[in-house]
Amino acid sequence: MIPHDVHLQIGSLLFDGVDQIDLTGPFEVLSRIPNSTYRIYGKTAGAVRDVKGLRLSPDGALADAPPLDVLHVPGGFGQEALMEDAEVLGWIRQQAAGACRIFTVCTGALLCGAAGLLKGRRATTHWASFHLLPFFGAIPVNERVVVDGAYVFAAGVTAGIDGALRLAAELRGDDAARSIQLYMAYAPEPPFNSGTPETAPPALVAQARQAVRAITAQRELTARRIGAQLGVVVQD
Repeated sequence: MIPHDVHLQIGSLLFDGVDQIDLTGPFEVLSRIPNSTYRIYGKTAGAVRDVKGLRLSPDGALADAPPLDVLHVPGGFGQEALMEDAEVLGWIRQQAAGACRIFTVCTGALLCGAAGLLKGRRATTHWASFHLLPFFGAIPVNERVVVDGAYVFAAGVTAGIDGALRLAAELRGDDAARSIQLYMAYAPEPPFNSGTPETAPPALVAQARQAVRAITAQRELTARRIGAQLGVVVQD
């Protein structure tokens, strides 16, 4: 836990094609952490649209960000376009080097992987991209939230809320996280038990995999290329 009198600078990466819940779910938690400043940063200060068209605006450009104590990297289809973006990857590396916690949601983990930050780390990501983690030297762990030292990894989309609450507890203690959870009335009771490939009907899983087949194939090509550049050897 970080001493309560230490002010925390918390920042999230925003990009075109982000999955907004990867960003806004954790925002509900991170923006309520006591004695902290929360800001959102993009490649430019201009607005972008999420994967479904929701318009989102950053507080500033990457260059405007101070050294962050907590770095939040969300995912979404737009992550693929940044996998070899030197500016974004350099910013992630620089911020991660000085941060006390690095928090990824969904395929945000792949961005950290492309930045060379996952070697030897236990990690998770969205189920459709989970098999790509070894290309970045990560150790895949099929759990909703995975903590490895200063890194907190949340699996797909809504897992970002769980991961953010876990992060809040690490930063300010369990009671602070519980208070945030209470304010949010976060007590999920999903009407169906189909939130993972293990629990959803097989036919629906097959349909879901087919729907993301193209982006998954592209992500694998990119992951293999970057993995080779990082010197990671993966046995097929």
